[in-house]
Amino acid sequence: MTTPLVSTAGLMPPEATQKTVIRSWKAPISLLVFSILFGLLLVLAPREGVTTFRLSTEKDVIQVPDLVVPVMATAWVCFALLVLLTAASAYFVRAGARSPLWIVVVYLVTYVFGFLTWAAAEATLGIPGLLSGALALAVPLIYGALGGVIGERAGVVNIAIEGQLLAGAFTAAVVASLTGQPLLGLAAAAFAGALVAAVLSLFAIKYFVDQVIVGVVLNVLVTGLTSFLFSQVLQPNAATLNSPPPFERIPIPILSEIPVIGPVLFRQTILVYIMYVAVALVYFGMFYTRWGLRLRAVGEHPQAADTVGIKVNATRFWNVLLAGAIAGAGGTVFTIGNGIPFSKEMTAGAGFIALAAVIFGQWDPVKATLAALLFGFASSLQNRLSVIGSPVPSEFMLMLPYLVTIFVVAGVVGKSRAPAADGKPYIKG
Repeated sequence: MTTPLVSTAGLMPPEATQKTVIRSWKAPISLLVFSILFGLLLVLAPREGVTTFRLSTEKDVIQVPDLVVPVMATAWVCFALLVLLTAASAYFVRAGARSPLWIVVVYLVTYVFGFLTWAAAEATLGIPGLLSGALALAVPLIYGALGGVIGERAGVVNIAIEGQLLAGAFTAAVVASLTGQPLLGLAAAAFAGALVAAVLSLFAIKYFVDQVIVGVVLNVLVTGLTSFLFSQVLQPNAATLNSPPPFERIPIPILSEIPVIGPVLFRQTILVYIMYVAVALVYFGMFYTRWGLRLRAVGEHPQAADTVGIKVNATRFWNVLLAGAIAGAGGTVFTIGNGIPFSKEMTAGAGFIALAAVIFGQWDPVKATLAALLFGFASSLQNRLSVIGSPVPSEFMLMLPYLVTIFVVAGVVGKSRAPAADGKPYIKG
């Protein structure tokens, strides 16, 4: 005798049939902590007077008047806005949603404006100079982050971004010094970055060596090799081999005259303009072309990609080479980008910051670019406040870029999921 199947859905309590909502209070708590710290700063170290924000440079055709604000009144208004934004973030989380990105962006802008108003009391702070410095410091990070996004979307962890940047900086300096042509130095830097990536691909994809270990070894190898060549070859022949000509700045007509953003974005070198195009092309290609579909497929589900005829390891190999070429091109910023001779370890960990931008940007080229710009802004802010004589201790100023990065990555950004097959070698069959 067969027992009839009876649905048990009606016998279960209503709450058991509902989808469990997981609330993450990380963002509201982080915003609350930093709001309290800002409030304590205003209470314990009040400053009087006014702060002047200069919005135009002397070369601007359109002159925007300076913005002069009272220090404490403006700072307390910013504090009130921070509290409201924190409450709004908590409201969204309580309702079962994620804290919206716009709240984080507005919070950061408000926090920075309030902090600058307090820190630059009775001084004048040039906004175009601050933003131009931020962009200049962020350019190599953006190139490195783009390389990291492409490599990891293909399923290969690119710890060797630091080595690719350093190899690019060294090669660009030597080639540009010998030929007198910065563009040839740029091409040589891209080739050097691709060469480092080729070694990474060979060991990680063909011989299945742990990708993190290979990346670390390549960083050490490139650092040691460039340091040795610098000491033994470049220093004795500095006039011939280590005097790179810089890229000239190319102002774009009309656009370069836009107040505030014109001098920042459109009075730059060709390296910066190439970066604009590279970010747009990588984003469009990754999400709207066959190349991008194949790239993401081999990083998410290589077995399925192989089933439909995509050559997984070949796709990974060529995309890692492309990533290395982009990162190597970014290394030129350290030398021919500013006409600076090559020196030992001059990238100073920029590759690792670029890797953090990849994670912070959730493996998205545009978000990774914004992350790199944030770190560049923090570094530029540190330099500017040191110049105007801010009361902030110098030790804190040196930590500022890294504190901002940790704050955003650990406290504000939600859960990030890497490509499913990232770091996993693919063995067919």
